[in-house]
Amino acid sequence: MRHLSRPVPQKAVVSRQRPAAERRPRPANRRPRKLGLARVLSLSGSEALFLCHCLLVVATVRLGLTLFSYNRVRGMVTRLNAHQCASMGELRLVAWGVAAAARFVPRASCLTQALSGQYILARQGNASNIRIGIERGTGEQLKAHAWLVSDNHVVLGGSIDGFAHLVDHGSR
Repeated sequence: MRHLSRPVPQKAVVSRQRPAAERRPRPANRRPRKLGLARVLSLSGSEALFLCHCLLVVATVRLGLTLFSYNRVRGMVTRLNAHQCASMGELRLVAWGVAAAARFVPRASCLTQALSGQYILARQGNASNIRIGIERGTGEQLKAHAWLVSDNHVVLGGSIDGFAHLVDHGSR
């Protein structure tokens, strides 16, 4: 009997991987996710504080939408008097903070994010609208989406293309 204790060739190692058909395909437009906690720990003090504020607002709005109706939560959010237009820097900061915080809040939908962003902007005195629409040509299933819009700039929610506009709910 011979003893086979030689190193395994490199080709054999590659062939032991799961076949491509068994692997789960990754969407082409999606980058690998970075560790959320490592990114949070690398933020400056003011960025971390703003992210904590956004996390608190998103979690509160999500809980409010679970317990109350949309109109009641919207009434609480829009109670603040906001009339001025936000700068692009403020809009980008709010978009980043709310989107980052929504990753940590379960089921933080587009509506939750839009209401949260509107509240944060209104606390700064900046006016904004929540735009609600439905996807065109969806067949039997109705797909709705919400955006946060300030001064004709989409802050949260992505592109409006492919959706039919239903209603705008703005700051008072």
